[in-house]
Order: sequence, then structure tokens, then C-alpha cells
Amino acid sequence: MGSVHAYQAAKGRRYEARYRKPNGKQGAKRGFTRKRDAEIWLAEIETSRAKGSFIDPQAARATVDMLGPIWIEAKRHSMKPSSFAPVETAWRLRVQPKWGGWEVADIRHTDIRAWVAELTQSTGATVTIRTFGVLASILDDAVYDGRIAVNPARVGRIGLPRKSRGKHGYLTHEEVFRLARAAGDRKLLVLVLAYTGIRWGEAVALRVEDIDFERGRFRIRRNAVEVHGKIHVGTPKSHTGRAVPVPKFLLDQLAIALQGRSRHDLALPGIDGGYLRRTRSDDGSRSWFKTALATAELPNMTTHDLRHTAASLAVQSGANVKTIQRMLGHTSAAMTLDVYSDLFDEDLDAVSKRLDKGARKVGVDKLF
Repeated sequence: MGSVHAYQAAKGRRYEARYRKPNGKQGAKRGFTRKRDAEIWLAEIETSRAKGSFIDPQAARATVDMLGPIWIEAKRHSMKPSSFAPVETAWRLRVQPKWGGWEVADIRHTDIRAWVAELTQSTGATVTIRTFGVLASILDDAVYDGRIAVNPARVGRIGLPRKSRGKHGYLTHEEVFRLARAAGDRKLLVLVLAYTGIRWGEAVALRVEDIDFERGRFRIRRNAVEVHGKIHVGTPKSHTGRAVPVPKFLLDQLAIALQGRSRHDLALPGIDGGYLRRTRSDDGSRSWFKTALATAELPNMTTHDLRHTAASLAVQSGANVKTIQRMLGHTSAAMTLDVYSDLFDEDLDAVSKRLDKGARKVGVDKLF
């Protein structure tokens, strides 16, 4: 059982509540001006111990500044560099400046909700959701550690914004060729991205040995991404390799371009033979891709949009959802349908026509 004791402080008589922690050690909370207040607080502590929901008041005084760096370091070792970078930025620029000095026990649901509303006004939905997720996950750790009983970010309605998916831009065969011509020495790279749908990092990491000329396949086994100016090489986004179909005209051009290369050489290297650097020209002076788009008189887009073009061209060629899923490396066909549902509108039209034909064949008109 706990006990209450009086002591003399600079501002007069104060009371201290002493209690026994679950580990057997003694804890204390001082500063009560009335003995009754100390007794009520102590009773609440004893009740929470009996219910198994005891929270050590000292542990609850941990600040977000204390817990955040521990969470960030754990994420650094469990996430790919390209995925970790925006998370670290959210912590450094938005979570730590706002919440760093707060004790986890003092953070309320309404405080978080007001903060999210402010973020929504100043940043996009993706950034707001990511930033909120960082704080919520740090507070999850506080719950797991027994510092707080409930995560204030996980209860009630926070009011997170909804991400809106913009309409994909799809190029036609003719537009892809115009872009490739305008890309100059990166013509082959444009064709690879637009006709295979592999990601930029997968194309950059592709080696001669990864091209199966006999079967017409790319074996995607590596990913090279640039984060803060440094290239990180790892596994593909899904952590699993895959085989991607390659049109014969593209294989023919690759065979010519790769003559004299060893099997371990990069298939699409930069001018120095190393990994290509995003969309900048080799001297870093301008975006070669933006320049090529302007020259080809095409709308503004990113190299990632060529992946969408590959999906569109594959659907036009008659590929089904499962094939496109495997080609793009999506985790499920459902994800492929969610991302590219607009590409399959014609399939819905075909289904309705076939159903109508079947019903008329057995005499549906005679029912009416």
C-alpha cells in the first residue's frame, strides 16, 4: 500500500505520495498542496494497479524528443533508403519542431487534431498523412512501453485528408517514338521504360546478365535509387524478383547497344559507365527528360509516367490483369485494377455485349 507524507518546501507545506511500482521499487510524486489531493491521486494509482493498467508517472514524463530518435533509427534499418528519406524528413521538419518538447502524457487527441488541420492547410495530403503517421507510431511505442495507456492519435476522428489519385497520362506508340527521338542518346532508355514498365531504379540497376535474349525477358533482381545524391542498390520495391516481357524490336536494339560489354556491366549506364542519375543530364545542368518532352511537343509528365504508358500499351495488346500485375511487380491483381481501372473500361463494355448476345440467343425477347 502507498502512503502520504508531509514535507516543507520553499513555498510552504507540501505532500508527497509514495507508492510501490509493479517491479517492487518505490516511486513518489511530490508537490501536492493538500493532503486530500495526494490521497486521491494515490488511490487512483492503487486502482490502476489492481486493474492491471498501471502507468508509471515517471515513465509518462518521457518526451517525444526522447522517443522519436529511437523510433527513427529503428526505421532507418528496416526501410529502404528511398522510403526512409521522406519519413526522416517528416520527423525532422514537422514532428520534432512541434512535439519534441512535449511529454507523452500531456498530448491530447484534440491537440493532434488541430495540428493535422494546420498541416492540411500548408502541405499536400500525402505529406500530411505521412507526418501524422510518424507521430502516431512514436506514441504507439509509448503505449507498448507502458508510458501511456492509450494512444491519443488512434482514438476518435483525426480528420486526415484524402489522397486524390490524378488521372494517368498515357502515350501512344507514335508519341513514345517521338519522345525517344527527342531524348537523343537516352532513346533506348525511354523505350525500355515505356515498353516494359520497369521502374526507373530497376532500369538503372539492370545489367547485361539480367537480359534473357532467348526468352525475351528482363530478370528484375536489383533496384538502384538516388537518395540525397547517393545511389543505394538493393532489392526491387516488393523485395522479390520478377520476369518482365520485352518486345523483340527492343531486344534487337539492346543487342546492338551491348556489343562488347561484359555480362556484369550495366545495360543502361551513365556517360561515365556508372549508374544513371535521375532525369538530370550528365553535367547536371538541366533535365534531359523535360527537354525531350518539350522537343516532342508532349504534355508535362515524369519518367514514372512511362510505366503507366507500358500498362496502357499492354492492355491494348490484349494482356489481362494478371499478366500486367506480374509485369509491373504489383503485389496483387486487385492493386493493378485499383491503379489502372480506367484501362479496363472496354472490358466492361465487352462483358455487357457478350451477356446481351447470350441472353438473346436463348430467346430472352419471348419473356416480355
